[in-house]
Amino acid sequence: MSKNSKFRGTGVAIVTPFTKDGNVDFKGLEKLVNYIIKGGVEYVVVMGTTGESVTLSKEEKQSVVEHVIETVDKRVPIVLGLGGNNTQEILTALKKESFAHIDALLSVSPYYNKPNQRGIYQHYKAMAEASPLPIILYNVPGRTASNISADTTLKLAEEFKNIIAIKEASGSLEQCMKIIKHKPKDFLVISGDDALTLPIIACGGEGVISVAANAFPKDFSEMTRQIMAGNVKEAQKLHYKLTDIIEQLFADGNPAGIKTVLEMMKICSSNVRLPLVKVNKATQNALTELMEVYK
Repeated sequence: MSKNSKFRGTGVAIVTPFTKDGNVDFKGLEKLVNYIIKGGVEYVVVMGTTGESVTLSKEEKQSVVEHVIETVDKRVPIVLGLGGNNTQEILTALKKESFAHIDALLSVSPYYNKPNQRGIYQHYKAMAEASPLPIILYNVPGRTASNISADTTLKLAEEFKNIIAIKEASGSLEQCMKIIKHKPKDFLVISGDDALTLPIIACGGEGVISVAANAFPKDFSEMTRQIMAGNVKEAQKLHYKLTDIIEQLFADGNPAGIKTVLEMMKICSSNVRLPLVKVNKATQNALTELMEVYK
């Protein structure tokens, strides 16, 4: 069995719950983690975009990670989000942090700076040479304003054995297929788009890091398992059960949408931190209607 197999299937980019006064809601976080593990997901991703990591202080991040580690209690692997647009700052963190009980790092491509492909390659090269843990690349052009090309991904996958996967949220099936066709055997292509998880896996991808699975871990992880097993009809039923809700989850921003649903489910509140705000009334109503008929 490949050492990377623990990251096949469904990972969940967990939200960071907040109280009404803006503090981290650790009780809500514990409830969420237990809920998604009970739902059958394969691993948890903490301190990603969905976790609003950029609005947390260093001390808050540390407390959240420690609480997640304690709550997970080795039941599933944990992936930690560690990325940014200051390469040297990341390298310093790689040298100083202990990363105890963390199984891999999810590292978003540098944002705002808009590096070219040579810059993206050199950024990840430096990380790979310094990291004590496996690295999952994260390509999300809609947030970073730059795309990790298929050629750059393949070059990194070939040259650095501790770069084990990519979370692909480019929205391009063509790009995903090029990576899948030419990648090293054990390198994983992981969907970063909930709505495209089924087709990406059908093309040869090996899982997803999901937002929707915060609220729907059982159905989403089962859909992923079914399509990975080649059971297309069974996977399609769950895929189409989820598609309308997935559309609305992102209609007015992430994680505002998924937090709205989690509040309906009494798992945690819908509070977000500025500059994010709660979803608008139309999205709230649409999600309420969808949840009333969801079974």
